[in-house]
Amino acid sequence: DPPGDRRALCGPGMFADRTAPGADVQSLWRSARSTRCEAKTCQTGKISTAEAAAQSHTAQDAAVQTDQSKDAVQDIQQEVQVDYTGLLSFLQRVEDAVIKELNKNWRSHAFDGFEVNWTDQDETVLCLHTLSYPEAQDQNLQVTGVSWNATGSVIACSYGRLDDGDWSTEKSYVCTWNLDRRRLNPQHPDLVVDVPSSVMCLAFHPSQPSLIAGGLFSGELVVWDTSRTEDPVIWRTGMTDDTHTDPVYQVNWLPDTKHRNHSRLLSVATDGKILVWREERDGRLALAEGFAIVAQQIPRSTRLKKMAWGEAAVGVTSLSFSHFDPAVFVVGVEGGYSLRCSTAAQTPAPPRPGASVPLRAPAELAFSPHAGPVYSVSCSPFHRQSCFLLPPSSRNLFLSCGTDGQVHLHSMLQTQPLFALELSKKYLFCVCWSPVRPLVFAAASGEGVHLFDLARSMQKPTVSLKQSMSDCPVYCLEFNTKHTRLLAAGDAAGTVKVWQLSSDFTEQGPREMSHLEQLASEIMD
Repeated sequence: DPPGDRRALCGPGMFADRTAPGADVQSLWRSARSTRCEAKTCQTGKISTAEAAAQSHTAQDAAVQTDQSKDAVQDIQQEVQVDYTGLLSFLQRVEDAVIKELNKNWRSHAFDGFEVNWTDQDETVLCLHTLSYPEAQDQNLQVTGVSWNATGSVIACSYGRLDDGDWSTEKSYVCTWNLDRRRLNPQHPDLVVDVPSSVMCLAFHPSQPSLIAGGLFSGELVVWDTSRTEDPVIWRTGMTDDTHTDPVYQVNWLPDTKHRNHSRLLSVATDGKILVWREERDGRLALAEGFAIVAQQIPRSTRLKKMAWGEAAVGVTSLSFSHFDPAVFVVGVEGGYSLRCSTAAQTPAPPRPGASVPLRAPAELAFSPHAGPVYSVSCSPFHRQSCFLLPPSSRNLFLSCGTDGQVHLHSMLQTQPLFALELSKKYLFCVCWSPVRPLVFAAASGEGVHLFDLARSMQKPTVSLKQSMSDCPVYCLEFNTKHTRLLAAGDAAGTVKVWQLSSDFTEQGPREMSHLEQLASEIMD
């Protein structure tokens, strides 16, 4: 530029305040990124949802096969032609042969007692429940008896001591558990009854599920109603001249032949008496009739040298009624004998001071003795299925066991045992026939529970169950007649175990009754 012009620009008017409009330059990078990313946040846009049923609102049946045309159906019907004349001729020719075979099958007993089992097969014996009452265990009480109620869902046990010596004043308990209860607590019984004396045995009523009878160490009998929470005692004998003077070791419910709605109670004790009690309205059990085992009716055993003869010979420890003849029963005594007895016996027993009812001597036959006291007897229950068609040898069988560790199988028709099985070096406390298998029985020993199946072996147990880790004696057993796979066992540690038997022990074979008869006949011959 010319020098003059340059000076003019440097004059006083060179600087002035002025606001210029901003420059707007569009970013190509941002516009390109916005086309690639719809959302600028970290979360995706809202997702629309709707409820939809998994099933259609309408249902329609659809055939698996394709439909046939009417013409095809007609063609098939035309092809099927029945020769009714020939069919009638055939049926007339075979009629006699078919009727003959049907009559033959109808008369056959090959499948007597056989029932189809639709449940899954199980070859193992399992422990379902281990029940106990901690307060009784703290007192070192033992389980002296177990019993299932009429429904088969409730198990009761009695607590006491079998090794208490001459007398016991310590209180004990009767406890019940309902195994069908959803929240079963094995160490918290549903019911606990305090009893002022040791309970030596108990038995549920056969048809009234809430009634339990118990025999006490003091010699008394008590009946409890478990539906009454305040005072469950409804009948008792009290201490009278008729009451047992020794511990009661077994109680049984008997039908009252005169009053259908009433029952009678039978009790046995080591004082040698077998007493039958009736219910009274004032809550008493009154003596209806009674029997006494007389020492003169028992042969003197030279095998029992260490036991004093007399009271020891007549002390009754157990009893079992014949299922074939309700007037016949078997008792086991401390003298080592099993005795066949009859309720129809008329021989008077020696009178006892103060007794309200005269007692009779029921013993008819003494069987070959054990080498120690007999603790349990059990008559075979298998008379119901064609019992009158069975020979006498199989319908009169009973088992006995005792302190010699042996199980004897007897027929009531002869004094010698059919066989004697030495099961244990320790005592045997209880023996029980299975209610569903004629050849199966269980025995409780000083070592545990033993299950026998005579169809498999007559020499050794089929299964031996340990009740505890230590060799704890098992004192009592009872099969469940409603749920036939269940067996309850009570022990000296105060525990009741409920065992679930395998199907091998509960399913009767088609010829099992014949096998039992053959077994008895062969041994007797």
